[in-house]
Amino acid sequence: MATAARTGVRGLSTDELQTIRDGLAAGRRPRVMFTESAGQIAGQVGQVVTLTDPAESDEWVVVRFGRDELPFSPDDLQVAPKGPVKKAAPAVPEQTRTEPEFVMDKPLPAPTPPAAPAPEASSPAPAPRKAPPRAAKPKPPPGLTVTLAYTDGEWTIAANQGTKALAKPYVVKPSEAMRMVQLVDVPGVQEAVELIVSAERAEAEQQAERLRAELAEIEARLAELRDAG
Repeated sequence: MATAARTGVRGLSTDELQTIRDGLAAGRRPRVMFTESAGQIAGQVGQVVTLTDPAESDEWVVVRFGRDELPFSPDDLQVAPKGPVKKAAPAVPEQTRTEPEFVMDKPLPAPTPPAAPAPEASSPAPAPRKAPPRAAKPKPPPGLTVTLAYTDGEWTIAANQGTKALAKPYVVKPSEAMRMVQLVDVPGVQEAVELIVSAERAEAEQQAERLRAELAEIEARLAELRDAG
């Protein structure tokens, strides 16, 4: 960056400030050197990061120095010479420091916020997004009831879903009823079914004995009639 020849220490000129402003607009960070009016950091080099409104404060040139960004007056700065710059000796012996520390001979004002950009044409605010409707909780199906019953010497099975009859009571064999109860394996139920089946078996055996006796009498009578003929 070309600069005018200097005769002694002076601050940034109007042309230099315009050159810095153009550099910032182009995305650069122009280098500046602190003058003697900046105190103990005189001779150090920083980078201009922004220019604020001169009407609001005399210190409107914001410079990044180390990890800080602080405002300065144009009189505290000058365009840094090209090439490496010899840094000033530290004010405190290096062995007594834990971090670089810079002391100025005047209090540093609070950083001035950058000037607000010119207002742009406002775009319509986006319409508020509606929350998606909550999915309805599916209604569970009615309960299913399967009934195995013993009435009047017959085993029947029926099935209902809620109040709707899926299968009307129909007769099943005692052996099938016994298998169904064994699958359920509920204490006490299997024993009750076994007692019912045993009682039916005993009654059937007694009836079979009576029928065999009656059949024997009929066969004997038939034999007598054959001999008579």
